[in-house]
Amino acid sequence: MPARLLILFAHPGLQKSRVHRVLMNAAAALAGVTFHDLCERYPDFYIDVKAEQALLLEHDAIIFQHPFYWYSAPAIVKEWQDQVLQYGFAYGQGGTALRGKITLSVLSTGGSEESYRADTADHFTVRRLLAPFEQTARHCGMDYLAPCVFHGADGLDDAGLAAIVNEYVRLITALRDGTLNRAAARNCERLNADLSRIISNGAAA
Repeated sequence: MPARLLILFAHPGLQKSRVHRVLMNAAAALAGVTFHDLCERYPDFYIDVKAEQALLLEHDAIIFQHPFYWYSAPAIVKEWQDQVLQYGFAYGQGGTALRGKITLSVLSTGGSEESYRADTADHFTVRRLLAPFEQTARHCGMDYLAPCVFHGADGLDDAGLAAIVNEYVRLITALRDGTLNRAAARNCERLNADLSRIISNGAAA
C-alpha cells in the first residue's frame, strides 16, 4: 500500500516566495499527499490540538516544509510542536501514536551549501542545526530521515526552480511508493545531494 504523506507547511511570507509557491503547487497535485498550511489554518496561533493529532494518526510520514528561519523554523512550527506532541500521545506512558512514522524536513535557504560548514560564519551544517527536530523525532519513536535542503533559493532562475521541483516530486513520490532507501536516507547529510542513489537502491528498512 502507498504511504500516506502529511506535509506540515509554514511560510509567513508566502506571497514573496517563488520557491515554496512552486513546491506547494507540485505537492498539492500528488495523490496520497495531504498539504496542510499551518499559517493559513492558524493565523492566530491557536492550534486545534485534537484535529492535528487526528491528522497525524491518519498518515504514515510527516514532513515539515518551511524556509530556514534563523537556523530553525517559523514560530508556528514550534507552537505546533509544543501543543500537539503531548505526553501520552507522542511520548511518555501510552504515548506511542507516532512510533514508527517517518519524519523529515524540506527546507530552503538563502545561502549556498558551502556556507553551512565549520569554517564559515554559519559554522554548522543544516543537519546539525536541525538537531532539536531529530531528537524530538527520536523521543517520539519516529524514523528520522536527513533533510531535503534547497540552497541558494533567492538566486534561482526558472531552470533552477524547475530542477528543484523535479527533485522534490521525486522525493515525495519515492516516500509515498516505498522506493526510498531509508537506511541511506537516515545517514546522509541531505537527501537531495544524491537523490538518485537513495531512490535507486530500493526500499531498504
